[in-house]
Amino acid sequence: MDKPMHDIVVITGPTATGKTRLAALVADRLGGEVISADSRQVYRGMDIGTGKDLSDYTVDGREVPVHLVDIVDAGYRYNVYEYQRDFLRVFDEMTVRGAFPVVCGGSGMYVDSIVSGYRLIQVPPNGQLRMLLAGKSLEELTEILSRYRSLHNSTDVDTVKRAVRAIEIADYYASHPVDERPFPVRNPLVTAVFVDRETRRQRISDRLRTRLKEGMIEEVQRLLATGVHPEDLIYYGLEYKYVTLYLTGQLSYEEMTQKLEVEIHRFAKRQMTWFRGMERRGITINWIDGSMSDQEKVDVILRLKDKG
Repeated sequence: MDKPMHDIVVITGPTATGKTRLAALVADRLGGEVISADSRQVYRGMDIGTGKDLSDYTVDGREVPVHLVDIVDAGYRYNVYEYQRDFLRVFDEMTVRGAFPVVCGGSGMYVDSIVSGYRLIQVPPNGQLRMLLAGKSLEELTEILSRYRSLHNSTDVDTVKRAVRAIEIADYYASHPVDERPFPVRNPLVTAVFVDRETRRQRISDRLRTRLKEGMIEEVQRLLATGVHPEDLIYYGLEYKYVTLYLTGQLSYEEMTQKLEVEIHRFAKRQMTWFRGMERRGITINWIDGSMSDQEKVDVILRLKDKG
């Protein structure tokens, strides 16, 4: 019996592996559009620190449409439930138009919410659980979170508040039924770009220096000046956390850059841990060698898609 055709292509992988440009090239070849799966690129005004790289979506003079970027104001705490809801809306609209969906991003929870095949439900705050978790370190919370079998583990959880919320969600799912309606994404092709660890480390270091030079600190200053609370920027983690700590006098410039570089490397390791966890749960990830040319990578993905 013939294999079913892939109804979506996912391009994921750890940070600094060149996913955005590859997704735009693949979408252009397929007459498709890109749906972002990045937990920080949803925020308006958070451009340099999230690496939106919107120029990457121009292919041979054509603008490849991209969705779920710049959809909420900075300061809001967007979550994976809202992401899946918004993804399904865009997916349905693209299906009606006949545009092929190419998902691009390294946020493991967001990618997982698309390819795992079940619908999320909105989770209310749990004051009693939050009291029980109060005072625990990020390491302790990460260990607690790892005991739950759900979409949530340590990926994208780089602050205590985010870890507490992830545990809250995982605990809710452990005792509440999921939405049983059929999930519209039936046969995703999941690909992930990888490079060797040394290359990834060098790219992360080079990219950080470039972002600082391009005005990442000034970007955070503008966000603070518009009324975004420092705690909200710290909640977003990585660049926004450490630059905010610098601007509020809690870190020197040297401490900021050193700690940020270390944390981005750790983040990339957590991303790889997440993807390996997806594979252990039976999700097939086709790993794409990041050292190949863009055209070679596009050709590999299109061959995999044609195989069904």
